[in-house]
Amino acid sequence: MSKSMSPAGRAWIAPALLLALAVVPVAAGVARLVWLGAGEIRPDSARFAAAPAPLVLHILSIFAFSLLGPFQFAAGGRGRRPAWHRAAGRAMALAGLVAAGTGLWMTQVYPPGVNDGDLLHGLRLVFGSAMAASLLLGLDAVRRRDFARHRDWMMRAYAIGMGAGTQVIVYIPWLLLVGPVDERSRALLMGAGWAINLVVAEGIIRQRRGRATTPASGVNLASGA
Repeated sequence: MSKSMSPAGRAWIAPALLLALAVVPVAAGVARLVWLGAGEIRPDSARFAAAPAPLVLHILSIFAFSLLGPFQFAAGGRGRRPAWHRAAGRAMALAGLVAAGTGLWMTQVYPPGVNDGDLLHGLRLVFGSAMAASLLLGLDAVRRRDFARHRDWMMRAYAIGMGAGTQVIVYIPWLLLVGPVDERSRALLMGAGWAINLVVAEGIIRQRRGRATTPASGVNLASGA
C-alpha cells in the first residue's frame, strides 16, 4: 500500500472492496428482475414464475443490504455522521432480516433448482438462520449500548449475506480446472463461499479485539473494564 495515501483514503479501502463484492448479487438480482418483468422463463428461474413476489422482495432487500453495508463499516463514518449511521443501520438491519426471511421461505417452499440437493438445502437453512440470528443479536447489542458486540454481529450478518459474491469467486477456478458442477460440488462450493466470508469476518473481529486490549495489562480499552 502506498505510504502517500491519506488516512481518509485508507479508511475507504475496505468499503470499496465490499462494494465490489456486492456487485455480484446486485447484478444477478437485476438480471432476474429484468427476466421476470419481460415474462422470460429461464431454466434457473422457472420455479419462481408462479409466485414471484417473495423472490422480488428478496432481491430488493438484498440490494439495500448489500449497498448500505460497506458505508456502515467505513472507519470514522459513525463518529462524523452518527444520525446517518443510525438511520442507515436500521434500514440495513431491516433489509437483512427481510432478505434472510424470504431466503428461508423460498428454500422451504419453492421447488429445488438445478443441482440443488439436500446438502445445499440444509446449508441454506443454516446460513439463512445464522444471518437472521446475527442481525437480531446485533440489534439487541446496540439496544444495550454494547457497540463493540453490535458491530461484531452486524459484520457476521453482512459476511453471510455477501456469500453470493464469494461463491462466484470460488466457482470460477472449479469451472476452469474441473468443469461443470454437480449436486455435491455445487453445495460444497456454495458452502465454501459462506465459510470463507465468515472466517474473514472473524479474523477482523479478533484483530480489532486484540487492538482494544493492552498487551501488558490486558485492560479492555473498548469497554473500559
